[in-house]
Amino acid sequence: MTVSRTILAAALAALVAGPALADGDAAKGEKVFNKCKACHMVGENAKNRVGPELNGIVGAEIASVDGFKYSDAFQSKKAEGLVWTEDNLDAYLADPRGFIPKNKMGFAGLKKEDDREDVIAYLKQFQ
Repeated sequence: MTVSRTILAAALAALVAGPALADGDAAKGEKVFNKCKACHMVGENAKNRVGPELNGIVGAEIASVDGFKYSDAFQSKKAEGLVWTEDNLDAYLADPRGFIPKNKMGFAGLKKEDDREDVIAYLKQFQ
């Protein structure tokens, strides 16, 4: 194999692999999620609070929790077809107001990439 083909193969492999969000630690994510518990719930008895309950959030369409009144900003993203992929959750958790301007979540975000990966791994347990 030529050098250029080797480089191309490596580049394609990196693109297909994507980010390593699946590498989060759910146990650590449960601890980080304590920052979210004032407004959000997960698990068997989860219900909407100030924010929607988050069961099944990973892979779900935005603004899709029954019985929760979403902001206009979230409704606009729903109309655009936004889905809570791991990448979108990561971007939102890093900077909620930057990812969805004018949303009502009063949380500055999780600045540490590991914390975001861990929370996403934790949330994936509630699919």
